[in-house]
Amino acid sequence: MSLSKAKELILIEAEAVRGLLKKLDGNFERALDLIMKCKGRVIVSGMGKTGIVGRKIAATLSSTGTPSIFMHSAEAVHGDLGQVTSDDVVIVISTSGETEETTRLIPLLKKIGAKTIAMTGNLKSRLAKHADVAIDVGVEKEGCPLGVAPMASTTATLVMGDALAACLIVRRKFRKEDFAFYHPGGSLGRQLYLRVSDLMRGAKHYPCVDQGMPVKKVLIAITKARCGSACVVNASGKLLGILTDGDIRRNLEHGEEFLNKKVSAVMTKNPVCIKQEELAVEAFHLLKERNIDELPVVDAKGKSVGLLDIQDLLKAGLF
Repeated sequence: MSLSKAKELILIEAEAVRGLLKKLDGNFERALDLIMKCKGRVIVSGMGKTGIVGRKIAATLSSTGTPSIFMHSAEAVHGDLGQVTSDDVVIVISTSGETEETTRLIPLLKKIGAKTIAMTGNLKSRLAKHADVAIDVGVEKEGCPLGVAPMASTTATLVMGDALAACLIVRRKFRKEDFAFYHPGGSLGRQLYLRVSDLMRGAKHYPCVDQGMPVKKVLIAITKARCGSACVVNASGKLLGILTDGDIRRNLEHGEEFLNKKVSAVMTKNPVCIKQEELAVEAFHLLKERNIDELPVVDAKGKSVGLLDIQDLLKAGLF
C-alpha cells in the first residue's frame, strides 16, 4: 500500500514537471529580459511552502551570477519593503495568486517602481493580472492524500525557478570559474578553483636532480625531501625523466652496483607530467587514470617547477 502510494505521488509530480513544457511561452522570455535589465537585485517573495521554495530559488540565482535575496511576503508589509528599490525585480510566488499577503505586495511594489514577476498556478488571479509578467506554474493535481498540502505545485515552482536560473547562466555567459568564486568553501569550490601550482611541492621541497647524478645520491635526495620520487632534469632545467623509490627498490634486486649508475640510465624517460596552471582536479584524474602516486609539474616551456603527490590533493580536502 505504502509503495503504491509513493509511486503514485512520484508519477503525479513527474507529470506536473512535464506539464511545464507546455507553459513555457513569451512570458518566460519576458521575465528573463526583465532580470537581465535589472540594475539592482532580484528579490524573491512567498509565503509558507512556496516561501521555502522561494528561498531556494533566490539562493540558486545568487550562486550563479544573479544577485538575489528572499523576502517573506508577510514581513514585507511590516517593514521589509524597505529592502526594495526601483532598480529591483521582485518575483512573487503564490500558487493561488490570491493570498492576501502576496496580493497586497503588488501595488506597493509598483509604487516603489520595482518590476514584478508573478509565479502562480492561476493566471486569472489578482497577482497574475497586476504583475508585469506572469509565469504559469499550475498543476492538475497536488498528490497529497488529504488534498491539502502543496506537493506537485511546489515541485513545479522549484523547477521553473531552476529553468530561469539555467537560462540566466547561459545569457550571462557564467563560467565554472565564476561559480567557484561564489563557492570557495567545501570540496566543490576547491575542485573548481585550486590549481596545481597552489598545491605542488616547489623550490626546495621536492628533489630535482641532474641527469648525471648517481642513483645513490638521488636516493638520499628523495629521503631528505620525504618524497616518493625525484625529477630528473638537464642543465637548463627541462624535465627529462622521473625516478621513484619503487624503481630503486625493484632494481636493487639486481645488485648494489645499481646505486652507482647514472640516474639517466635507469629513470623513466618522458614521464607523465602536468602543467602548473592546470586545475588540481585534473591532476587527480590523471593520477587515478595512470595508477601513479606522484606527478612532475612543469611550466609552459617544459621546465621542472614542482612535484604533486596524491597525498597533497587529499590533505587539501579536494575530495
